[in-house]
Amino acid sequence: MEYVIVTGTSRGIGFELSRLFADAGFKVLALSRNDKPINSLKHENIEAFPFDVSSKEDQDMLFKFLKENDCTVSALINNAGKLINKPFLELTDQEFKSVYEVNVFGVASMTKLVLPFMNKEGHVLTISSMGGIQGSAKFPGLSAYSSSKGAVLTLTELLAEEFKETGPAFNALALGAVQTEMLEEAFPGYKAPVSAVEMAEYIMDFALKGQKLYNGKILQVSSSTP
Repeated sequence: MEYVIVTGTSRGIGFELSRLFADAGFKVLALSRNDKPINSLKHENIEAFPFDVSSKEDQDMLFKFLKENDCTVSALINNAGKLINKPFLELTDQEFKSVYEVNVFGVASMTKLVLPFMNKEGHVLTISSMGGIQGSAKFPGLSAYSSSKGAVLTLTELLAEEFKETGPAFNALALGAVQTEMLEEAFPGYKAPVSAVEMAEYIMDFALKGQKLYNGKILQVSSSTP
């Protein structure tokens, strides 16, 4: 069975992305801590179960699922993210680490787990943020979030180099403002020029075709600040 794997699918871009892939006929493995929203679609092309990218137990469960079902993964979309909006001096060490557990270590663990099930033509696509781009506009309260999003951009470049002979391809999209619940948490009251569905359509297209022309690249997908 060939799958597209999407993490962070309970809401926003991940939810819409899973639905779009499934509607287009792809088998989707939709992974998020809360699997109820995606399962409520009752879509025949979506397989979903509760999954925390920072949980070793959940990672072992996923590996077992992929192995027992003889799965091939054509695309892994690392979309799960955690955001805490709090002044740096008020941010506890545990809160800072918890953001990195999802946004950095979760991406690394998921990628390492799924790679044995991908072939040379596969695509590992990590969803980052304009906040992680050096020289971009920065905002108070997002020290943990934006710095973690910068870390996965460099990780993407390194993995592309390490696997350039064997594949798959590794790319990252640094997104600008998209109208999601997470944006509301970061910038209360701000209205983004792009909807979650519009961005999901772009990401789906890039996940399917981008690896043919790009590897180890960071694309800035933004028409606004933030």
